[in-house]
Amino acid sequence: MLAMNSTFPSQIKIPATYMRGGTSKGVFFKLTDLPEAAQVPGPARDKLLLRMIGSPDPYGKQIDGMGAATSSTSKTVILAKSTQPEHDVDYLFGQVSIDKPFVDWSGNCGNLSAAVGPFAIAHGLVHPSRVPVNGTAVVRIWQANISKTIIAHVPIRDGEVQETGDFELDGVAFPAAEVQLEFIDPAAEEPGAEGAMFPTGNPVDELDVPGVGKLKATMINAGIPTIFVNAADIGYTGTELQDAINGDPAALARFEQLRTAGALRMGLIKTPEEAQKRQHTPKIAFVSKPKDYSASSGKAVRASDVDLLVRAMSMGKLHHAMMGTAAVAIGAAAAIPGTLVNAAAGGGARQAVRFGHPSGTLRVGAEAALENGEWVVKKAVMSRSARVLMEGVVRIPGDAF
Repeated sequence: MLAMNSTFPSQIKIPATYMRGGTSKGVFFKLTDLPEAAQVPGPARDKLLLRMIGSPDPYGKQIDGMGAATSSTSKTVILAKSTQPEHDVDYLFGQVSIDKPFVDWSGNCGNLSAAVGPFAIAHGLVHPSRVPVNGTAVVRIWQANISKTIIAHVPIRDGEVQETGDFELDGVAFPAAEVQLEFIDPAAEEPGAEGAMFPTGNPVDELDVPGVGKLKATMINAGIPTIFVNAADIGYTGTELQDAINGDPAALARFEQLRTAGALRMGLIKTPEEAQKRQHTPKIAFVSKPKDYSASSGKAVRASDVDLLVRAMSMGKLHHAMMGTAAVAIGAAAAIPGTLVNAAAGGGARQAVRFGHPSGTLRVGAEAALENGEWVVKKAVMSRSARVLMEGVVRIPGDAF
């Protein structure tokens, strides 16, 4: 008979909801449901979230946690009643590293933003007077990572969030109810950038990247800091799927060199070493003019279906579809003449763009204007969907944090 060992702590239970938002999924918490030590930023919170997700995992699988070993699924969200005037809910996003012991709090997740409104309504974070019996609830979200406002339009039926529907989103296997998101004044407030959409002041710059060479790049703070380059300049067509890049260690190393060079130029980091602790931002994306290709599902995407092609890197790997925040950056850059994104889309003024990504296509709109000689984007708009996958409690060892 095995002897009981009293030196090991029992597991604790924490109320949680596992949700899909857009093409991502993550574990959602109410701030007040977390253990007291984890209700404030700091090591205890980070350790709790790491253990819950199953990181760091030297095997890269997150078997002993809720993560699923991709950048799209190693995600956590903490929500609370808003402390900001004219907002309903405060939304904090943590991107959990898979193989390293840290949580990156430097940016937002645009995809999971679609699940924030539904969760907030279902968990009493939105005042009942703001939720119709039938119709659309307008949820005012304060994105605490980047101090920005997101407006979510959430369908309501019989007083509850309607999750099922016929809205199809490439990268998600099944249809669901549409949730429209408005990203208000999405130029990201970043250290060293003084809130500027173009931190260098230019729609296109030349980057000298060690091991790669000199490249034209559009570096923009909108939705999330993003560095755009031309696909052809780095040896790609813009039609690549995940296996073409994620199975190539040399290519991944070059992308990281490019990301580091761009982060330095944007003022996001002061030394190259800092890039290792800031994996979530900035993003790297490459663009090209429209071409025919087959999406990862086998679906045919025709050049005539899209305005341009975009492929984006997230946490060191090519994303299977498109990050929601990067889609905001794409929409903003496409709306501004002179950027590489605008040029790939054919140039000229535009208020919306449809782009091809590895899983299919996505449309995003942006309202841009020239004010006092500088471009500003008033808001970006796109539609996603969200659904509760499981709810109850997660368990972690009591000494994990």
